[in-house]
Amino acid sequence: MAARLLPLFLAIISLLMISSLIRSLEGSGIGIYWGQNGDEGDLYETCNRRTYDYVIIASLATFGSGQTPVLNLAGHCIPSPCTFLSSQIQFCQSLGIKVFLSLGGGGSGRPVLSSPDDAREIAAHLWNNFLGGQSYSRPLGDAILDGIDFDIESGSNLYWDDLAWALSNYSTPERKVYLSAAPQCPLPDYYLDRAIRTGVFDYVWVQFYKNPPCQYSLGDTNNLFNSWSEWASYPGVNTSFPAVNTSLSLGLLAAPEAAPSSGYIPPQVLIDQVLPFVEQISNYGGVMLWSKYYDTYYSELIRSYVNPDVLAYDKKVHDEVLCHRLSSSRYLLRDEM
Repeated sequence: MAARLLPLFLAIISLLMISSLIRSLEGSGIGIYWGQNGDEGDLYETCNRRTYDYVIIASLATFGSGQTPVLNLAGHCIPSPCTFLSSQIQFCQSLGIKVFLSLGGGGSGRPVLSSPDDAREIAAHLWNNFLGGQSYSRPLGDAILDGIDFDIESGSNLYWDDLAWALSNYSTPERKVYLSAAPQCPLPDYYLDRAIRTGVFDYVWVQFYKNPPCQYSLGDTNNLFNSWSEWASYPGVNTSFPAVNTSLSLGLLAAPEAAPSSGYIPPQVLIDQVLPFVEQISNYGGVMLWSKYYDTYYSELIRSYVNPDVLAYDKKVHDEVLCHRLSSSRYLLRDEM
């Protein structure tokens, strides 16, 4: 009797595993950072490309501790306000793409919070000037952004948890304020650890680059896989802990020249080796890319493998791109040994 039931049991287990993978892929997508190079195209072009699910505008570089907030969008609009971007943001949102404002970044800005009260004041500023509140001086015009991204790589490591809680409190049943974080891959992240542990972030896209101990290097996935597994079980990211359903995404470079210390993963290596591993967790969120300026073809090459069923993406485009560009030497589809 037991022998006859074994094939049925194995079939059920297989179906459960497939169902889990499908649920994981349903929540996955591609995020892109935009705003740090005037030659990367506008938001109309970026979103009409239809390979992205999230666009992160980078960045509000300086704020807090009584400083005048400084929006740095490189060559796109200097100085701010950049109110003409309002219609472009709304166009992206009309395609189902969520648009975030990134805080901090790796440039020369100074994001510093001096106290919990200061964090709450900055949350109010973000709500009124970029989210669903009201202000006469909205730098990006009337467009209401979907959320705020924490990319804190300088300044102080204090009170980011207070800011995350304060922003999350602006969510309502009618309009959610989405929160994302982009920590470096070494654990714990110096700047964002306490904030991530709150569990209020919807998306955590970890930067698996510029950090050799936890990034991919020529032909070797061990450091990357070990770090991914640590992040998948980390408080605030593990789905058994957070206050919201946090998705974990793989932060990658869109081209080798995007960072001098690299961590760049060739598209074919990502497709064949990396994605089958990272997709196994239930809260797999997809891929985040730095940045739009460097993403000539990378997102198109990987799109259908990150999530083959995203409303903004045309499968035919992907097939054509693969047919014509899969052998492109610029993207080093496989490692050059």
